[in-house]
This record gives sequence, structure tokens and C-alpha cells, in this order.
Amino acid sequence: MMLSGVIVEDLQPAADILRRYCQRSGIIEVQGHFLNAEAALEHLAARPPDLLFLDIEMPGISGFELLDRLQQAPQVILTTSKTEYAFDAFQYHVADYLRKPFTYERFLQSVQKLRLAPREADSAPETERIFIKVDGRLQKLERDEILYIESMGDYVRFITPEKKYITHNTIKNIEARVQGMNFMKVHRSYIVNLSSVDDLRDGELIVRGITIPVSKTHRTRVRERLKAV
Repeated sequence: MMLSGVIVEDLQPAADILRRYCQRSGIIEVQGHFLNAEAALEHLAARPPDLLFLDIEMPGISGFELLDRLQQAPQVILTTSKTEYAFDAFQYHVADYLRKPFTYERFLQSVQKLRLAPREADSAPETERIFIKVDGRLQKLERDEILYIESMGDYVRFITPEKKYITHNTIKNIEARVQGMNFMKVHRSYIVNLSSVDDLRDGELIVRGITIPVSKTHRTRVRERLKAV
């Protein structure tokens, strides 16, 4: 089965290499090439491809900003000459991260990952885990092991039954990242895994013996959400 692909790359030689690799693979038909993210937006909205080859640093908006603007992103393989974007790539759940220059063999490895992705997603959806940066490395946390998340100013603390993990981030950013994972913000400083709640009392939740405050503005919605759990 052929996969449809779009290339968003501001350097023509790099785009030409990708196009040749797609043709050589025999499984990717390139729908089009765009030199910047703005030019690609309309096409991607009207004709979403199976696969998007996306450069990160381009004139105008970046590759990551493009992904933020898409209502439904295709599977993505990022292409870049730099390595410092690897952590951000995890946040967007991209299929792979190709560092330029890359060989056809490396390209093919990425495509093979892509074609395996639907089967992997059936058994382990991306929404069941989150990656956070702890002490300069990526730490994977499964949804069900996180009890709650606590704001500490410019840092956020993830509480699990065995350990606490601190990452440099804001509670607002984390709230956006855990949407669809059965978490809920119950206080300006706390996000709770609703599956871990043992009891709801007046103005507070009990999470594995730990008391979490619930602000007045969240209490009604918390009760409604807990009834549905």
C-alpha cells in the first residue's frame, strides 16, 4: 500500500534527496513540497497526507509551530541538522527524528517505524505516557503510575507511588500535555490523576492517603468528573 507524503523543507537540495528516497522506497508518493510552513498549512488542512517530512528551522514559523496549528497532524518524521530539538520532538510524539545529512538506510529505518506505528498504537497508545526532562535526560512516565502533579514555581513535581520527579516547566504547559489522559487540574498548583483518587471531601481530595486541596472554582466539575470515572 502506497503512503501519501508531503515535504516541508526550505532547502531545495535536502527536499530533492527526500523525494528521491521516497521514490526509491516504492511505498511513499510525494504529494508536494513546500519551502515554508505557511505555504504548507492550507494544503495540509485540505489534503492531510499519511506522512509529513518536516524541517524545524525555516523562515517564518517553525516546524513545531506548524504542528501546533494543525487540527489533526499526520504521522511526522522531523528532519534537522541539529540535535537540541530531540526533547521537543518527544513532546509532539513524532514517528522519528532524522539528523541531516542522513543515508537512505537511515531514512528507510524511519519509514519502517512509521509503518509499524498503527500496530504499536493499538497496544500502547501515546496518550498513556508522558516524557519529561529530569536531570538532563528523558524520563518516561506511564499515565497510571502518576498520582498527581504539583507546581513548584518554575518547576513541576510528578508524584508516583515509588518516586518524585522534578522537571523545569509550568503547570499550565503540563496541563495541556496531559489532556485526554484522565487528569484534571483541581487547584492552581495541582493536577490529579482521577483514577488515583480515594475520597472526595469538602474542599479536598484524598489521593493514596495524601490530601490535595480543591479550589472552589473546580469543586463542582471535580464531583462531576469523579462520578464518570
